Parts: sequence; structure tokens; C-alpha cells
Amino acid sequence: MSTHSTTLPISSSTRATHALAKSLRPHQWVKNALLFGGLIFSQQMFDPLAVAFSVQAFLLFSLAASSIYLFNDLNDLEEDRLHPTKKHRPLAAGQISSGAVGTTMLCLATASLVGAALINARFLTVVVLYLLMNVAYSVRLKHVVILDVMIIALGFVLRAIAGAFAVGVVASPWLVLCTLTLALVVGFGKRRNELCVLQEESSNHRSCLEGYSTHFLDLMMTISAGAAVVTYALYTMSDLTAERFGSRALVLTTPFVIYGIFRYLYLIHMKAEGGDPSRLFVKDLPILINGVLWLLACAFCVYGPTEWMPW
Repeated sequence: MSTHSTTLPISSSTRATHALAKSLRPHQWVKNALLFGGLIFSQQMFDPLAVAFSVQAFLLFSLAASSIYLFNDLNDLEEDRLHPTKKHRPLAAGQISSGAVGTTMLCLATASLVGAALINARFLTVVVLYLLMNVAYSVRLKHVVILDVMIIALGFVLRAIAGAFAVGVVASPWLVLCTLTLALVVGFGKRRNELCVLQEESSNHRSCLEGYSTHFLDLMMTISAGAAVVTYALYTMSDLTAERFGSRALVLTTPFVIYGIFRYLYLIHMKAEGGDPSRLFVKDLPILINGVLWLLACAFCVYGPTEWMPW
């Protein structure tokens, strides 16, 4: 008795669906983990209702972010086809049609706005600002030197603010400053990587890269990294923080922040990585372990018994 195997062909609709799902950039959703900051630092991590709102906010912001990624693919189609890696994106590679991308984009944006309205008005306002800001970035502001990175950093700030609003608290000014300075380090690092990878073709892909140099970007990263460390350290030692959490023990989490920044700078300068920070933060084991340890340390300092704290 003979046996034989057959391979079922993959339909074109299935391939298109897979390509469309890839275009949503689900790996980029790791950025939206910032929305859980409001839940953790407002001391509501064990409140089921607050957790539910945070999860909903994370999912809705992910839909909004994916709609922007699709908008970018449509707007940057010709530039992406000239990029050494972005030319493999489904739309640039011709794996899906512009019509399918446009329809999906509108559906995701609408769903995110409707869902945001069901959480509360302040959260909805942040989602609207995020969408409008990123549309403006894609159409024009990405070509403006320095402002392009500022817009990227503000996107992270809006995520942090949205997470606070989702659980019914007001975002701390310290949260805004810490998020902004850290995001600037990542943003300037991303531009540096693009400049190094694209080299002579950099201005053909992104016109603002013509206004940057590696020396200038290194300077901006140094300033931003220093500001991030100082800002976070001041936050952990402030009287308001000590009053809220019952001790000054949060300062013990500062070394994790310092190491994370140093590790990122090392990868940018010594390993020529950083073009896709979302993948980097998930795939680089030292950064991943450091992030988990920072979260555990924060949870202990915020929720642990105060009599155990050194200060």
C-alpha cells in the first residue's frame, strides 16, 4: 500500500489576509504597554474594574496605532519601495491593495474612537489628539528636523496620559517628563540608525535625514539620556512621591532605568541596532530582563509593606 502527501495551495485571499495582518504591526503594540503605567502607579493594580479599563484602553490604542501604520504605508508607499527593509512591507511589495489598506484603516480608526468614547471623554480626547498628531506627522511634520522626533516622543507621552485617564486619574507631571525624555532618547536613536543604514540614500527615503548628522544625533541622545536619568531620579525622591507611596524606596528602581538607557545606547553605537525599537526591546534579552526586574521592583515599592522600606 503506497502513501503520498499532498500540499494544499494557499488561496490568494488567505495570503492577502496574512499580509494585511502583518501591516497592522502587532509587534509595535508593545509601545502601548505604557498605558498600564497609570494603573500601576495609581495603586489600582488589584482593582478588577481598573484592570479591565486598562486592558480595554490598551486594545483601543493598539487599534488606533495600527490605523496610523496603515495610513503611513499609504502615504509613504513610494519612499518605502526605495528603503532596503521597508520595501518588503506588504503594501510596498504589492501583496495587498491600497483599497484594502484604506478600508481597514478607516474601520480601525472608527472602532478605536467609538470604544474610547465608551471609556470616558478624556480618554477619547487623547485618542483623537494621537490620531490627528500622527496624520500631521505623516503628511508634513516628519520632514521637519527635530520636530519629527519631538512628535514621536509626544506619541509616547499621550499613551502614558491615556493610561492614567482610562483608570480615572490625572497624569502626574513627573510621568509626562520621564516619558518624554526617555522617548527622545529612543527617537533620536532611531534617526541615527536610519542615517547609518541608508547612508547616501537617506534623504531619498526621509528628507529630514539630510538635516541630521551622526555627531548631532549623538549629542541629542546624550542630552536626552542625561535628562531622563535626572528626571526619573528626582521623581523617585520627591516629597509628593514619598507621600503617595509611604516611603522613598522607589529610588531603588533608578539603577534599572540607568542600565536600560546605557544598554540601548550600547546597542545603537556598538551593534548598529535601533531601527525598530519595539523589536529591539522585546528581542534583546538583557533589556527584557531589566524591564521585568524594574516592573517587579516598582510593584514591590508601590504595593509592598512600608515597614520593610529603607526610608
